Amino acid sequence: MEGTRLSEIKVTPLAAESLGVRSMCTLVETPDVVVLLDAGISLASYRYNLPPHPIEFQTMARLRKTISEAAEKAQVTTISHYHFDHHTPSFEDWVVNWTQEVETARQIYSGKIVLTKNPKEKINASQRQRAWMFQKTGGKHAKQLVPADGKTFTFGETSLCFSEAVAHGPEAWSSGWVIMVTVDYDGERFMFAPDVQGPMSKHTTDLILAAQPTMIMIGGPPLYLEGFRIELTQLEMGLKNLYNIVEVVPSVILEHHALRGESWRLKMAQIFQEASALGHSILTAAESVGEENYFLESKRKELFQNYPPSEEFKQWMKTLNCKKIAKPPI
Repeated sequence: MEGTRLSEIKVTPLAAESLGVRSMCTLVETPDVVVLLDAGISLASYRYNLPPHPIEFQTMARLRKTISEAAEKAQVTTISHYHFDHHTPSFEDWVVNWTQEVETARQIYSGKIVLTKNPKEKINASQRQRAWMFQKTGGKHAKQLVPADGKTFTFGETSLCFSEAVAHGPEAWSSGWVIMVTVDYDGERFMFAPDVQGPMSKHTTDLILAAQPTMIMIGGPPLYLEGFRIELTQLEMGLKNLYNIVEVVPSVILEHHALRGESWRLKMAQIFQEASALGHSILTAAESVGEENYFLESKRKELFQNYPPSEEFKQWMKTLNCKKIAKPPI
């Protein structure tokens, strides 16, 4: 998989909605250091009242391998927050996370400098518990486990500048906080802004603009949740702030929540038009590595209709309410 190059920084998205899973996992390489950002991957346990299709499981298994292979190259890994599509837990789960107990997380974090969201400050209850569990399990394999909120780490001529904790969506929303990071080398700046959901927060937008990134990978607004969990005014704010970012940042990789509905590009038409008028680019993660978009979750109903699963898989589906679910027959 070929990444996107600035002059010296190479950015390679490894797993993302446009690659078929819930993730923003990305490998960033400079002449000084290789950094694996947010090495998590998940599937929606249910969408349209359906579990993941076998093709989704096949895709997640393949991308898990890709992430593990990338981890072998990395000296540093990051955790922006403790949702399981942004870090890898140490328990067995074959439905949402595709993880083996201990081994999957150890492959990613062993011997690494792990720069994490502070597990004690600006963190909600569920993520605080997950952070504590990570410290006791996958984190214990790390060379170093360091809270990174608001800090800068230097590797040769490369700096990793972490933001303060910012809202996971609207300000003071129950989903908690995340940290963004800017990889800076020789005047080039790649910014990673996961799960800011637009951003919906003006304060987060101001921090992004102040960082003056050359390229940004950003989690866009969750358009598919309109009228369900997100108010229209909040989504409109997310779109407005994204518009302001696209006006200034020459290269944008748009991902994550924004791409989970089928009409996402239509709803963002004005943003794409503005980028085009300015000579700026907006790409999905898949497009940035020269691949076609592979949206699976939003097409789950079509997958079950067009590619009916085997009888063995249908029998496995009947076990989904069990506490310990066997690996699906894919």
